[in-house]
Amino acid sequence: MMMDEDFTLLLSKLQKALNYREDFFAQDNISAFRLFSGFYEGCESLVVDLFSKTLLLYDYSKTEPVTDNTLNDIQNYYLQRLPGIKSVIQKRRYSQDAFHRRGKITYGEKPDQQIQEYKVWYFVDLLINQDASFYLDTRNLRRWLLEHAKGWRVLNTFAYTGSLGVAALSAGASRVVQVDRNRHFLRLSRISGMLNHLDIGKLILETMDFYQFVGQAKRTKQLFDCVILDPPFFSKTKHGKVDLINENERLINKVRPLVDDGGFLILVNNALFVNGKDYIQSLEKLCQDGYLSIEKLISIPMDITGYPETVVNDPPVDPYPYNHSTKITILRVKSKSRKSVNLRFLS
Repeated sequence: MMMDEDFTLLLSKLQKALNYREDFFAQDNISAFRLFSGFYEGCESLVVDLFSKTLLLYDYSKTEPVTDNTLNDIQNYYLQRLPGIKSVIQKRRYSQDAFHRRGKITYGEKPDQQIQEYKVWYFVDLLINQDASFYLDTRNLRRWLLEHAKGWRVLNTFAYTGSLGVAALSAGASRVVQVDRNRHFLRLSRISGMLNHLDIGKLILETMDFYQFVGQAKRTKQLFDCVILDPPFFSKTKHGKVDLINENERLINKVRPLVDDGGFLILVNNALFVNGKDYIQSLEKLCQDGYLSIEKLISIPMDITGYPETVVNDPPVDPYPYNHSTKITILRVKSKSRKSVNLRFLS
């Protein structure tokens, strides 16, 4: 249980974190960002996000949950300092109760369903599951896609609600295929496309297992200018297994034949305990055959990592040369067949 002096210290950390995020509040209350990244900024069990005018409080405790009174006190703290908040959701990540994992509304009524990032609208369902239907840590990757994906054929695997694919389509991609096993999650990307008045005919939603789709794509000789590989940390189905610690290279080799010559393979690895140096060395080893090369590392935004002045805890393992345990890498792919004439290069 948190004592009064402990809570006073926590409030000082919340305020300090808030001070360093002032720039976000100049965005007309329609953006989404992290107000407090607890693991790094001084309270491991707490994460606070703001989606437009809806506040999300996450309790990440596994053994000793944050009490309702403490969460309510934290909620009141933000309501006093951010008068624009219209709704609050409290989520308990590791609760045995699915309702508490998805979250309960503890202030206001209907949560916001739209946020804007780099002038692109995204439809969100903040009560969809234990997550908020939109990953803030991949913000810079969405920006990269907006800057480069014009004219591309894009495959977004493990798409979830498809924000990366929506960014590519907003950039002018010629075709975006979103693949996920959950139809309900995928439909959010279609709504996002309509919010932006995009050509929905260029958006293909495939409710299918990853291995099942990849096998089908290879049989039908589908090629893409960009393939996004953003799998969960671990999962297993009758079609195959995903294991980012022990079988990451296997996943990469599974999809690289789908990337056209000169195209890009985007890797998102969120394995918390995978050392950054070890991970980049594993990629460099894959590049030794000359058919892959490391084009760029995408950093994670500072509202997620914490700011130099607000960080009090080191990560569990050193992520360098990345700046966070979510490690985003863009690889350039050279086709072994060399039969394709559809080369695409960055300016």
